[in-house]
Amino acid sequence: MSHPVVHWEIGGPDKEALRDFYADLFGWKAEEAGPEYALLEPGEGPSGGIMRTKGGMPPYVTIYVQVEDLEAALARAAELGGSRVVPPTEISAELRFAMFADPMGNVVGLLSGAGSR
Repeated sequence: MSHPVVHWEIGGPDKEALRDFYADLFGWKAEEAGPEYALLEPGEGPSGGIMRTKGGMPPYVTIYVQVEDLEAALARAAELGGSRVVPPTEISAELRFAMFADPMGNVVGLLSGAGSR
């Protein structure tokens, strides 16, 4: 498996402002996916999302990499000096995600399952 980047995410306290900014700046199609999340489709390359942050969480940008086994990828990241941030979590019946921090503290997402590509 090649482990491609399959999704990206930008978070901040004003989801609507971020959604509109990136949709207007690049002409990306925006679609609401709930009160806290919007999907953005650039037309080429992986799609992305805009997430409303809460509770003092700072703004962020992260990528999501496709893996076959979330637990194995999290364990390997830990072996290499990273740390688990979010355990494997179900998004839908076919799609799961997890997150880790690399040794410098950058947070990276993992996606597994149908629809992750």
